[in-house]
Order: sequence, then structure tokens, then C-alpha cells
Amino acid sequence: QLISDGSVVYAEALWDHVTMDDQELGFKAGDVIEVMDATNKEWWWGRILDSEGWFPASFVRLRVNQDEPMEDYPLKVEGGKEDDSSSGARRFGMGQTTKDQMRTNVINEIISTERDYIKHLKDICEGYIKQCRKRADMFTEEQLKTIFGNIEDIYRCQKKFVKALEKKFNKDHPHLSEVGSCFLEYQTEFQIYSEYCNNHPNACMELSRLTKVNKYVYFFEACRLLQKMIDISLDGFLLTPVQKICKYPLQLAELLKYTNPQHRDFKDVEAALNAMKNVARLINERKRRLENIDKIAQWQSSIEDWEGEDVLVRSSELIYSGELTKISHPQAKSQQRMFFLFDHQLVCCKKDLLRRDILYYKSRINMDDMEILDVEDGKDKDFNISVKNAFKLHCRDTEEVHLFCAKKPEQKQRWLKAFENERRQVQLDQETGFSITEVQKKQAMLNASKQHHTGKPKAVTRPYYDFLMRQKHPTLPTMVPQQQVFMLAEPKRKPSNFWQNISRLTPFRK
Repeated sequence: QLISDGSVVYAEALWDHVTMDDQELGFKAGDVIEVMDATNKEWWWGRILDSEGWFPASFVRLRVNQDEPMEDYPLKVEGGKEDDSSSGARRFGMGQTTKDQMRTNVINEIISTERDYIKHLKDICEGYIKQCRKRADMFTEEQLKTIFGNIEDIYRCQKKFVKALEKKFNKDHPHLSEVGSCFLEYQTEFQIYSEYCNNHPNACMELSRLTKVNKYVYFFEACRLLQKMIDISLDGFLLTPVQKICKYPLQLAELLKYTNPQHRDFKDVEAALNAMKNVARLINERKRRLENIDKIAQWQSSIEDWEGEDVLVRSSELIYSGELTKISHPQAKSQQRMFFLFDHQLVCCKKDLLRRDILYYKSRINMDDMEILDVEDGKDKDFNISVKNAFKLHCRDTEEVHLFCAKKPEQKQRWLKAFENERRQVQLDQETGFSITEVQKKQAMLNASKQHHTGKPKAVTRPYYDFLMRQKHPTLPTMVPQQQVFMLAEPKRKPSNFWQNISRLTPFRK
């Protein structure tokens, strides 16, 4: 109707449209297309710069003008005249402004995609998992846990979430719906996606292994047909939750775009967008943490004379590392040591006197019992010695005190900041419920053990350096230059006998 009235109507591309047909218009997501003919519901005729052609209507979303704010942009007609907003609203046929109509479209999309998603989850739980559990001869519970992860928990959560959305949905005036509060209410529960996303690569590998056997291929296909599911393979269905949690920030950003600041839902949508971005960020962070546990296990396997429990029993993140001088009672004996600060513990190692690429385990300190004390330069009363760039770790329960000295003041400040970050990390893990399963810990140590027995020298090898050098310490202030992680010397080569042999050849000397 707008086009036939002579108005310039623009559409924004939601997806890329790649075409090799001269009659079709190609574009990328985000491009703005001038819609010239929309009489056909499925294919519209449009123009981008000098190019014109047909394009699928489902690939775009109508908008007004890309250069001016939508709420202030008057609809333009032939002859350069402008309609007022009330006239433009009447042309939409709903008594709404264009922006309200766009908000209606986004709300409808959120509700619609949520219902489709619930259908997908139900099909997976009832069509696949239920049938798999009937075949104990083909699947163990451990296999089902690997393939499907915690998707049943996600299904239960999403059913409650979609009911909350539907309660907030205004059927008569969808643009007045206030859905932002629903996302805020469920932001904590959405963290269960972290476990699913972390497990997804394992699910793909297990499925790939099973589908090499024909009986599993036939079984999964029979499940799909019995449930009357669309023609997508099981691994395609299992990818849906990963895509869904990533799509929420995009949908909320679009909703905020078409929500007036005066709208009752504006503040909640704005807060919900930030909340869902944080959920996605948390999931990515947890994925990174889980990838790091293999590297931590490899690091431990490279340390000589390791004693006590594995570092992964209590820790999953290397916060900081570097060289310090440790001063101990009773004779104020000083020792140069390498220290590795993980969440919950500080590990102390000694470098080999000859081969500096080898570290020996010496001790560890439980950080949960410690408080950090900054020490001024000068004479320390507890140890009765003069110190510089020093700090102490003081045990609240036993009154035990550890004194450390850094070489430079900036190194001391980095350590003090690192200790703050360690406590912050521990608190955040407690608040978000982050933990590593016993299975994951054992698997990481097993993988490290296998690598160690393949002939690798038991030393701090190159992968360990790469692991340390990749530690960006994101929580440390950017204005402080990162400490240079010391590069361990490679083993010295055996001296050559070439010059000795030459020296023996005296007849040939001039």
C-alpha cells in the first residue's frame, strides 16, 4: 500500500542472499534495499544503488529510512511533499506508527521462534532420548549423557520461559507487550546452556562414531520418522540450543531498536539485552576454562617430584606466574622460586641448577586461608631483616606468615593485583556455580599422562610456554605492562669435537 501510494519504502536485509541469476538481487545481511514492487508475497522487486532484481521477502524486514531516526522520519511521497506521522500511521492500517508496527513484528518473531524451539526440544526428548532409553543393548546411560547433554533440563527451563512470555504477550496490541522482564527473570537459569555448549563437541564426536555403524543410522532415522520430525539429521537438531542462546542478544537488540524510550518496557529490554550478552559471555568464558584444564594437566605432568593432590582437584585457572624470593623462618633463609597462582592455591617450584628448563615441585599454599599484606620497604619486624618490594601471605587460622620479595616495584604491584583477581575469580565461580566434573578432571589428567608416556621428556616443554604466553591476564589493568614470562633455555647441545680433531692434525699447520 505504501509503495502504490508513492512512498519510498526500504527494507533491511536479515540474511545474505547469494544468487547467480541475473534477475535476482544479491545482498548481504545489514544492506538496505529500496522495495519497488511487493505485490507478490514471496518475491519482491528491489534496488540497491544501480542494481535491481527479485529477492525473497522472507530475507528482509521493512524499515523506513536508514539515515534518519525512525521515530522522527516522515513518510515521503512523490513531489517532495511529506506526510505527517498520523497519516503514515493510518497507511499502515493498524492505527500504529511505523515503529510500533516494527516492534509488533519483532515481538511476534520472538514468540513464534520460541514456540518452534519448544517443538524442537520436545521432539529431541520424546523422539530420540525416550526411544534410545528403550534400547539398552545399543546405548549406555553414559553415551546418552554424552550425546544429549543436559538438553532435558533445557527443555524444562524453556517450557517455563515460553509460558512467562505468553503471559506478557498483548494479543490485541502486541507492540505494548512487556517481555523484557521475562529475560531478566530467567537470566540465571539460562546459564545451564553453558554445560550443553561445552559438551556439544563431545556429542558430535560420539554421534560421528556411532553413525559409522548402519544400525545406528537406521535407528536414528526411524526415530525421526516416528516423531514426524522435519528432514534434518540428529546432529542438526542438537545444534539448535547452541544457536538459540546466541540469538537472544540479537533479538533483544532488534527489539530495543524499535522500543521508544517512553515505552514501559524500554528499561527492562535494555537491561535484558545486557543480561543476555553477559550470559553469552559467561558461556564463552566457561568454554575457555574447560579448554584450559587440559593445558594445566600437561603443565603438572611436566613438573618433577609432584606431591599431593592434582592441581585440578581444586583449581581450573592459572591467574598469574613469575619469579619471587621467598623468605622463611626461623633463620630468614631466602630462596629464589617460581610461583604459579591458580584459583584456590599458589604452587611453588624450584628450577634445576643445570637444566633451567626443568622445574621441581616444592610446596603449595592454600589461598582460601590467606590474607594479603602489603609490606613497606625497610626493616620487617617479623623477620628482623630489611626488605624491598615485599608482601606477605598471612594465614588467619595458624598465624603462619610467608614473606615474598619481587625484583621491581611494578612486579610487586602485579602480584598484589593478581591476588585480588584470584579472590574475585573464586567468588564469581561460587556465584555462577561454575565447576569441573570429576570425569573432566580425570580425562584431562589421563590425556596428559598419555602424552607424557609417548616419549616426551619430562620437562617444561614448548607447549607449556605457549600456554603461559597466551595467558593475557584479562583482569589486570591494561596500563600495566605484562610481566615478561621467563623463557626457559633449551637443553644445551653436546659440544662438537670438530675443532679438537682439527687441532690434532698438526702436520697440516703452517
